[in-house]
Amino acid sequence: MSVIQLVLFAGGLMTLMVIGALVFGGRSPARESQRRLQAVRYRHSESTVAKVESQLKKAIAARKPKQFKMAGSGSRSEALAVRLGRTGRGWTVSQYLYASLALALVVAVILYLKTGAALLSLGVGVLCGAGIPHWLVNRFIKKRLNNFNSKFPDGIELLVRGLRSGLPVTETLGVVAHEIPGPVGSEFKAVTERIRIGRTMEEALQETADRLGTAEFQFFVITLAIQRETGGNLAETLSNLSDVLRKRAQMKLKIKAMSSESKASAYIVGALPFIVFGLIWWLNPKYLAPFFVDERLMVAGIGGLIWMGIGAFIMAKMVSFEI
Repeated sequence: MSVIQLVLFAGGLMTLMVIGALVFGGRSPARESQRRLQAVRYRHSESTVAKVESQLKKAIAARKPKQFKMAGSGSRSEALAVRLGRTGRGWTVSQYLYASLALALVVAVILYLKTGAALLSLGVGVLCGAGIPHWLVNRFIKKRLNNFNSKFPDGIELLVRGLRSGLPVTETLGVVAHEIPGPVGSEFKAVTERIRIGRTMEEALQETADRLGTAEFQFFVITLAIQRETGGNLAETLSNLSDVLRKRAQMKLKIKAMSSESKASAYIVGALPFIVFGLIWWLNPKYLAPFFVDERLMVAGIGGLIWMGIGAFIMAKMVSFEI
């Protein structure tokens, strides 16, 4: 099998996987039917609870002004800039691209000098240059969002105390920006700065919600918008929201503890083949030298990586829970 045939074979497998994901990951007819029945129930039901739920859904759907759009929906560069902004590191798109290119070149050159396989070195270099920076950015985003979500209920409690003492909402936002350290304080500081330059509070909060991309802050924005439209005690509403967010965080920790054993097993099983391959290559390079020359071994290695990827994807879905 030639190298071109090998590339075509791998491309065909990846195409089949993408098509299968699109076919089996589409909208469920049962869910669509349930959604339509729910809409009919809201429209014709005489129940007070159903009417309240209907009004709540209408308020949530109508609260977002038309000038807002999903963050990063303009282009891929805009989406990448949004992701880099969520890390809180101040990285730019050009810096990210230069770092990815440099990493790809370094890995490709080192692997080529070690093995002499040009195509394999180029492929591994491109994979490392595209994958490692992406993984690092995701890790920084996750770390910052976890830090934000852990301190966010404290910020809401401080808002509640400020509102109960008679301060307006904009002033309490400034108090949170100065008193809460870390990502919560920096994000609320950005909100107050937007309000000072003439933006409305809803626009400033929605922009921060789009940048963060976290459900907890979106709950906060929706709560403020609904309270402004329907009225009521804002301090009591925010106090209830803080309690809900704390219980949500506790549930996440329980799920993390229950699934930690399965995740550890998946990490060990997934990393073991690479560890064994690296050890054998380090102890006896000649034994694995045909792996980079013989096309049959290359096909076997690519097939093994594909099946390992499918297994890792399935295990990740099994231990992933939406709250």
